[in-house]
Formats: sequence, C-alpha cells, structure tokens
Amino acid sequence: MMKDVWITISNQQNDGREKDGNTMLFDTTGYYFFDDGVGVLSYQESELTGLEGTRTSVMVMPNQVVVDRDGMLTGRMVFREGVRDSFPYSTPYGQLLLGIDTRKIRHHFDENGGDVEIDYITDLGHAFVAKNKFKISVKEMEKKTNG
Repeated sequence: MMKDVWITISNQQNDGREKDGNTMLFDTTGYYFFDDGVGVLSYQESELTGLEGTRTSVMVMPNQVVVDRDGMLTGRMVFREGVRDSFPYSTPYGQLLLGIDTRKIRHHFDENGGDVEIDYITDLGHAFVAKNKFKISVKEMEKKTNG
C-alpha cells in the first residue's frame, strides 16, 4: 500500500577544491511502499536541487539501489557496492555519460520507512568529478484524526 511520507535528503559533494566540500539538505513529501524486502519512494524535485520539473524514484533492494529521474533530467543510476556503472544522463543541454563508482551502501527499510546512505565517486568520461555521500530518510507522515 502506498503511504504519504516525509523525505529528508542530504547530498554531500567534494570535488577536492574545498576541505569539506558542500552539503545540500532537502525536505519534501512523497510516496512510499515496501514489499518483499524492497522499499520504493517517489518525490518531486524542487528549485533547491536544481532539478525542478523532475520526478525522482528510488528503489532500495538488498544488493543495490536504483535511482530513476524523469522530467527535466532523465537518467537511471544503479548503485552496487564495489561496482562502477555508467549511464546516459539527459539534460536540457544534451546527453552526458556519467560514471558512478559505489564505495559503500548502508540501508534499512521496512513498511514504516527507513534510511539509506550511499558513498560513491562520480566521473565524466573516466575523469574524476566528485566524492559523494547521499543520504535519504523516509518517515511515515502522522495521520490526522478528527477529535
């Protein structure tokens, strides 16, 4: 069953030019369901992320995490610990071939929500772009009762 949820996203990026890099924090509402060990969440991106007009869906499975974006930006990122994947990333300015080298994935999801954290490195044509730490926390929204 699909649930209304509160989603907190933290994305820390370090391209090597600054000691700590930069961190973007983003809270939004979205939808979530959990079935047979797989958590799926979906939300609309905002101006804050620079991806306004894009719907992001995240599927957390035991051995991988898949992030699908559809809208202004389109792409499918597959994170598998210890594996480098590349994928086409379509933007309004053209298509890029982005690489992701997943270092570590930690996650816990159940029917009430959960957390996932992914440490990975991005590259463009095998040239280093940034170290990244992506965290998502999903919590079921409180049900309103008439009292």
